[in-house]
Amino acid sequence: MIVKKLLNLLTKRDKQFLIFLATFSIFVSLIELFGIGVIMPFISIATDFDKIFENRYFSFLYHFLGFSSPLEFVVAFGVFLIVFYILRAVINFSYFYLLSRFSQGRYYTLAYRLFRNYLKMYYIDFIERKSSELTKTIINEANNLVYILSLFLFIMSEVFVAFFITLMLIYVNWKMTLLLALFLGVNIFILKKIITPRVKKAGVVRNEMQEKFYDVMFASFGNFKMIKLKGNEEELLKEFQKASKEYTKAQILSLTFGHLPRLYLEAISFSLVAFIIVYLVIKAGHNIAAALPILSVFVLGLYRLMPSVNRIYTSYNNILYHLKALEKIHSDLLYAPEDLGDEEVEFKKEIKLKNVSFEYKKNKPILKDINLTIKKGEKVGIIGESGSGKSTLIDLIIGLYKPKNGKILIDEKELNEKNMKSWRKKIGYIPQHIYLFEGTIAENVAFGEEIDEEKVKKSLKMANLLDFLEREHEGIYTKVGENGVKLSGGQKQRVAIARALYNDPEILILDEATSALDNETENKIMDEIYKIGKDKTMIVVAHRLSTLDRCTRIIKLEKGKIVE
Repeated sequence: MIVKKLLNLLTKRDKQFLIFLATFSIFVSLIELFGIGVIMPFISIATDFDKIFENRYFSFLYHFLGFSSPLEFVVAFGVFLIVFYILRAVINFSYFYLLSRFSQGRYYTLAYRLFRNYLKMYYIDFIERKSSELTKTIINEANNLVYILSLFLFIMSEVFVAFFITLMLIYVNWKMTLLLALFLGVNIFILKKIITPRVKKAGVVRNEMQEKFYDVMFASFGNFKMIKLKGNEEELLKEFQKASKEYTKAQILSLTFGHLPRLYLEAISFSLVAFIIVYLVIKAGHNIAAALPILSVFVLGLYRLMPSVNRIYTSYNNILYHLKALEKIHSDLLYAPEDLGDEEVEFKKEIKLKNVSFEYKKNKPILKDINLTIKKGEKVGIIGESGSGKSTLIDLIIGLYKPKNGKILIDEKELNEKNMKSWRKKIGYIPQHIYLFEGTIAENVAFGEEIDEEKVKKSLKMANLLDFLEREHEGIYTKVGENGVKLSGGQKQRVAIARALYNDPEILILDEATSALDNETENKIMDEIYKIGKDKTMIVVAHRLSTLDRCTRIIKLEKGKIVE
């Protein structure tokens, strides 16, 4: 299941490289096996030259390569081993570099794909998610998934090493190898029963507490002024401290249990060596010299096998500890995002809503059978109590939501995903809550588009802000601070107006855009907006009727229905 989810997240090219790494891993494992198997024969012939001629392989090499003396053969063998072990180190280093490059290189891909999916989410799905959770997934969970991938690759390489060493030990003495395998299997089963459930549970706690971290930090930094006014820093610090404490406990548990398999397996491996010696003494009597070659092979095999078994098991537990990252990212990347086409839609006559209904939760409608026609150039006001469906109606008109029932028509052409991109470009939207990011006025007005200074100045001039900025600050390159903290409420509203006007939209929509301002400031801004929008279609949502005094028509919403 874990492997299947991992593979689902990889591209075709990634899978091809993974096959290459698996092949390379087998090659590295064979080199490891040769490195273990060749050292004892070398020691054997170095201590007794006669064994060169007793062994048919060494005898063949001796005569085939034309050596004149056993000493010359042993020296040549030693030089060969020195070169081999240097090459072995280089090959292993290259292999681990490729493993790291592959696994760490996936972070860029995963982070980009996650961010793309989040930006292309349907608005109705986006509002169900927390921005702190999405941020955590891109920054932390993507890194954790890369770690899982590197662990998976590491396990793959160690499995091959363990497999070939086991084959060698079976060849040397299959009975002893069987006993060894049974003994190891039982002990790993014991470890799995003791450690694995605790590590998995700690992983769940890690995910929850890290999410809590982000929640507390986002809430604190986003409401810094209110925290200072209320003086409730201690309450927030307690929340953060609790999350931090639980997260730390989970980390301590994971790291501690991470060392236990190594210590446990080292203890039983030394016990196994002692057991093998006892076994050979009983079998061979007082003289075990004849059994020393077999004993040496098993000691060397265990010396390399035990770390592999430990790494495989420890890596498996680490995968379980970070498993939530895989589950979360797998779910988010399988999400089918909004896919908008490039079909053009023209607006020359009217916007028509025919029997439009909408609901967030099943059988709990927000809007019911809305029939509404807005002519091009018309100024329409929308009023109603909080919760009557005003903002939802606007979100339907601008294409953020799709009607549950009914249709939205633009000049008798149904609004859908094929022409939604074209439609949204015709709209200038001024919300109630303005978000200005850290940067300049120009950057905030262009909002992700290439900055055209003339267009920025023109839109700021229409919003009646340019003269003030050039007189009192650095013009369009005035810094606004995070969320516009350096600007007044009226100035932020004017930046939002300039942003909405930047691309000269055909339709201007104000969703309670001035409700947070005092009457005098609101009147000034609305005068400017009506002047700017005299040749545009305008839809204005407001609480106060005075805001709508120049609308040609006012619509009242009550419990999701148009009543006036």
